[in-house]
Amino acid sequence: MPNSPYLPIFELTRGKTVESIHYGAAAAVDVHGKLLAWYGDPQAVTFLRSTAKPFQALPFIEHDGHQIYGLSPKEIALMCASHGGTDEHVAIARSIQSKCGVNESELLCGVHEPLDAATAQMLRERNEAPTPNRHNCSGKHCGMLAFVKIKRRAGETIPSELPYIDPSHPIQREILHAFADMCNLKAEQVALGVDGCSAPNFAAPLQSAALAYARLCDPESGEVQPPKRAEACRVIVTAMMSHPEMVGGPGRFDTCLMQIAKGRIVSKEGAEAYQGLGLMPGALGPGSPAVGIAIKIADGDDRRIVREAVTLEILRQLGALTESELGAMSAFGPQSPRFNWRKVVVGEAYPAFRLNWA
Repeated sequence: MPNSPYLPIFELTRGKTVESIHYGAAAAVDVHGKLLAWYGDPQAVTFLRSTAKPFQALPFIEHDGHQIYGLSPKEIALMCASHGGTDEHVAIARSIQSKCGVNESELLCGVHEPLDAATAQMLRERNEAPTPNRHNCSGKHCGMLAFVKIKRRAGETIPSELPYIDPSHPIQREILHAFADMCNLKAEQVALGVDGCSAPNFAAPLQSAALAYARLCDPESGEVQPPKRAEACRVIVTAMMSHPEMVGGPGRFDTCLMQIAKGRIVSKEGAEAYQGLGLMPGALGPGSPAVGIAIKIADGDDRRIVREAVTLEILRQLGALTESELGAMSAFGPQSPRFNWRKVVVGEAYPAFRLNWA
């Protein structure tokens, strides 16, 4: 891949011969903005997709939305989630809607089968069509609609004909500026696109997105301003780490990693093989600063095995997980055998990179 920001990062063998190679890039940044480690080009610009969700929830929390509507940490976590659409996730989405005066019919995220395979099968057996609440982004959209209500309560004039997902909508402009600030960028430096759920999404350098995750985990050291935003960071990180089952769901990577890391790591995947991670202060040893990590697999990783394995390998190289914790995550990698349809081992899949260190 000449002139590409991505380098070979993951190999799959058949026998002893390398059959396929995936490319990627990653950046790890401390809360003060220092680039600690990288692979490929840390300035590679790409969309965060759902990895941006914690930042999309920030302005709502800054405006005390969780307190105004009496939302629980579990409900806040769902606003930052790419959830599996289980019955529990739907129940929490309905609870948010009830408290905030939002109707499921107002959600503009669209409809898809639940990401949780068991739930999708259950719906098929019941001949039940999925609704917007089963969509993995329903929590985010509930939060956006509730944010519109807060703005109107505060006396702001918002044209009713302007959809809340329109990039020019006041809440979307505020979300964009909050995200840019967390990345230490100007809003005009963030490229915009339309996400799978129809909400605006952001493209930024990996290094900038990693900084945003580091600052999310330690807003004081990251000098996050205003004070309300720093408090909102703490609320969001606490909610996600205390209720990881809301962020993903049964057997999902983000959920399993946060459960195993026990309050040291916040993890959020995005479509097309993006991954964001925040390591809390002390996660890399006594006195270590908060660290953010942003990872992108260039080809989008349709089978979803590369991003997870690469993420674990980066955490291993950083020393962020113990051997026993890595063992508990072994279903996701870093190394794994390849099987054919008769369950015969025919090769291996493994990360094939070493981080560069500052």
